Amino acid sequence: MNHTNSKTRRMRLACGGIGALALAAAAGAAAQQGPEGLDEARGALERWVETRKVITQEERDWTLGKELLTDRIALVQREIDGLKGRIGEAQGSIQEADRKRDELVAQNEKLKEASGKLAALVASLEARTLALLARSPEPIAERVKPLSQRLPKAGETTKASLSERFQNVVGILNELNKFQREVTVTSEVRQLTDGTSAEVTVLYIGVSCAFYASADGRAAGLGNSTATGWEWQPANERAADILKAIAVFRNESVAEFVQLPLRVQ
Repeated sequence: MNHTNSKTRRMRLACGGIGALALAAAAGAAAQQGPEGLDEARGALERWVETRKVITQEERDWTLGKELLTDRIALVQREIDGLKGRIGEAQGSIQEADRKRDELVAQNEKLKEASGKLAALVASLEARTLALLARSPEPIAERVKPLSQRLPKAGETTKASLSERFQNVVGILNELNKFQREVTVTSEVRQLTDGTSAEVTVLYIGVSCAFYASADGRAAGLGNSTATGWEWQPANERAADILKAIAVFRNESVAEFVQLPLRVQ
């Protein structure tokens, strides 16, 4: 391109030289024609000079415009290249996002499946725990009541999360297990065989067996956990033995072997 421009400039210079020679020749001829010929030659020369100025200015303007246009084209090209790069990066990000979304969807499906299994498991544990509480002694049932009240009954729905439901079941079972390993003595009001009520001392051995006796030794009995709940049977004739066992447990009497009736279900 530079070679072509140089060639073009040389051609223009040659044409300009030829034009100048032609004007000089015309001026010489006009000089021979007198003053009028000189004025005409002078006017032609002035017009030629003005034309050269216009041509030179246009050449400068064209060169400057060409440079500006070239710079503008280069700038636009860089912007296009930058946009292509960003588009490529965006496409890569979209593909990565799609891949991660697919992974999350698959993981979510697995979590839903696992959550469904856990929900079925905790529902079974809740039902079995409620059935176990129905057969448990009153003291432990009252102790875990804040937790057992949160267990949904059969057919009920709950807003508690799976973790909360598992925590409730585990909390109740821990207390039941603790009560099962201990001997517990409490004071309760029991209905006697004659229809009256009396305050008695109850000796619980774990969660399935208990003995009670009144302080005066006139009433006594034993209790057992059954499939339908806790049942009490009168055993007034064993009042002395039961009171002795309670005294030994409380360290109110010297330790000794006390034989008590035990009913195995």
